Amino acid sequence: MPARGQLVLDVLRCGICGSDLHAREHCDGLADVLEELGYEHFMRTSSATVMGHEFVGEVVERGRGVRREFREGAHVVSFPLVRRGREGHPVGLSPLAPGGYAERVLVEQSMSFVVPNGLAPEVAALTEPMAVALHAVNEARLSRRDTAIVLGCGPVGLAVICWLKARGVRTVVASDLSAGRRALAERCGADVVVDPTERSPYDAAGRRFVTTAPDLFRYGLDAMDKLRLVPGWHHVFRAADRLGAAQPGGPVVFECVGVPGMIDSVVTAAPMATRVVVVGVCMGTDAFRPSMGINKQVDLRFVAYYSPLEFRDTLHALADGTVDASPLVTGTVGLDGVEAAFAALGDPDRHAKVLIDPRSAVDSL
Repeated sequence: MPARGQLVLDVLRCGICGSDLHAREHCDGLADVLEELGYEHFMRTSSATVMGHEFVGEVVERGRGVRREFREGAHVVSFPLVRRGREGHPVGLSPLAPGGYAERVLVEQSMSFVVPNGLAPEVAALTEPMAVALHAVNEARLSRRDTAIVLGCGPVGLAVICWLKARGVRTVVASDLSAGRRALAERCGADVVVDPTERSPYDAAGRRFVTTAPDLFRYGLDAMDKLRLVPGWHHVFRAADRLGAAQPGGPVVFECVGVPGMIDSVVTAAPMATRVVVVGVCMGTDAFRPSMGINKQVDLRFVAYYSPLEFRDTLHALADGTVDASPLVTGTVGLDGVEAAFAALGDPDRHAKVLIDPRSAVDSL
């Protein structure tokens, strides 16, 4: 029974997230991290939890005080947080907030959005993972002129590529070991696609970046030799600095793999002044050399989740065609097919994003 301001949805589609795959094996480690952050109700191997936080549903029950826009029959997506008493819980990641791997799910009206333009459920269900990617792209603070390099073309990496091209970024390089994932990256709009065992994604970008200490020293000396010939050179330098042109620029790298060693690999191999946005969730302990990052002035930023505004904006971008996420979906199963879907998602050449349709009888992929 929904409480005041809550809705019960019939689940129409629910995506299987990479974090669901991780949580199935590593939820105790995640729970330990969340406990350090003061939350004690994250799922553990000892708790029965209904997963699923990437869902779209149809309103079937309304609590008191629910606004008219959430009429029965309306299709709705929801930011996956729900109240229980005075506390909030992540939907599909806590035993106290059952998720969308089910026929019905409980959500908050304040965190929910009516699906516009008759958007198909299989696309509306991509709102949550696409919002994760939008947040990563927003936090990168990049321009159309920047070179973006996406390492790892799983669902998150592919979603990042979709957003980069929707934003008009001129050069997007995608790197993945899987031929199937590289093909999907091309469908999402990547300009250059590489197998990292055969070619460096940094070399494939088609721009000459400063990559070594001697190059950096020479860059600084040559620039100052020319500038000191100009009267009031410091004013020119200051103006160039404001425009971001006084220092050698590097690419913007989105690390979407999330395995131990990736951060050190990026810091070591990337050009000088690279901005690194860490999107992939590494479940193990990792290490990198700060001295390498310092000497290369690498900007390392970790991102997670998204804001309610980014969630809403993602839904409307999908509905009006601003961003096309259709290449991400590679299969659909019913509730009886979840186990098979988890197994299939272990093969990167077979699938990227699999959706669950609770009304479907499909039990294999």
